[in-house]
Amino acid sequence: MKNINQNLSLKEIVDLINEKSITEKVDLINEIREIIHNVSPFKNEPVDYVKWVYNEDVIANDYNPNKVAPPEMQLLEVSIINDGYTQPIVTFPDNDKITVIDGFHRNRVGKESLIVKDRIKGFLPTVIIRPEVSDINSRMASTIRHNRARGKHQVSAMSEIVMELKNRNWTNKRISRELGMDEDEILRLCQVSGLENLFKDNDFNKAWVSNDDNVEDFEEFLGEVNEEDFELHKIPNEKIKIEFFIHIKIGN
Repeated sequence: MKNINQNLSLKEIVDLINEKSITEKVDLINEIREIIHNVSPFKNEPVDYVKWVYNEDVIANDYNPNKVAPPEMQLLEVSIINDGYTQPIVTFPDNDKITVIDGFHRNRVGKESLIVKDRIKGFLPTVIIRPEVSDINSRMASTIRHNRARGKHQVSAMSEIVMELKNRNWTNKRISRELGMDEDEILRLCQVSGLENLFKDNDFNKAWVSNDDNVEDFEEFLGEVNEEDFELHKIPNEKIKIEFFIHIKIGN
């Protein structure tokens, strides 16, 4: 231990912590928790190590598609005031700051609610996301997964993230796997942001070309089209009935 004599008994460690100021207490408790976490059978689970950090060191990301209306925000504050923090804020270390991956509004309550801020003494409970979710693309995907798991996200912001991932050369298949979307949903979200990259990585069959060169196999028919044939063969959204040639293939 950096700040605790390893030869101390558990009782002596507790007594030592009780003698410290609030900041020193938090530092020592975080240190002890980290040591226990490193030997825990659940050390691959972020929730196994909840670390209390200064709220001013926690910064919001700029891509969160989850927007909470004022009534829900007030309810979240009431919940934290009455029930306490039951979920830590999911974060990622970013230089000398800590960026929020999930828990943007829990972060806001801890900073903006005077009752909560005073009670938790200017700190926030955090967990650090797994190391493999370290690059910006993976963090964006993680934010969306957390939001979708709760059924909360803003379509316009979600579509912007999907387009951002496509611009970073993520295929529809990878976006589908990482964000838990089907490809139809991905296409719809692309439409929200524009059609420029809508079909960026889609495969299309070549246009059909007839291999029949013998025009004698066809009989040309010219006549007025009845309503049934018109409805069956009309171009989508075509409202004008026209006369057209129907080529009827004879034989095979």
